[in-house]
Amino acid sequence: MKMISTLRFLATSLLLTAMPVKADNIGCVTTAWKLIGANHKVCVEAFNDPKIPGVTCHVSQAKTGGVSGSLGLAQDPSQFSLACRQTGPITLPAKMPKEETVFTEDTSILFKETRIVRMWDQANRTLVYLAISRKLIEGAPANSISTVPIMPWGERP
Repeated sequence: MKMISTLRFLATSLLLTAMPVKADNIGCVTTAWKLIGANHKVCVEAFNDPKIPGVTCHVSQAKTGGVSGSLGLAQDPSQFSLACRQTGPITLPAKMPKEETVFTEDTSILFKETRIVRMWDQANRTLVYLAISRKLIEGAPANSISTVPIMPWGERP
């Protein structure tokens, strides 16, 4: 019984630490008006890197409107952009993984998501954030990149 409790605790802990962060909705802009259902739009969301304090990313994504979009059945296009910036003092963890997923968002009811992976470019002391679509579009996934060099914050010469 004790072993089962320990395994449940470990599984829950792993699940919670592996869960990417949820983004805050900043706003949306209509790109095409629809007579029935929601309009087509581009929405901007913000999230802080869950393991690197001082880094904030903004991602814009196209959202399909119409009846299917209103019901959550539409497949959003793989069109997005990514910008990550230093917004405070950056504290790197003692053990920095080479790459780690920091954000995911479903863009269709089945098999499609936008994923943002943080990579560590140790030679240049730069965090690299790569947004990819988890569905191939004409043989290659849509992608966007942003970098955040590790710099002193708020120090005066």
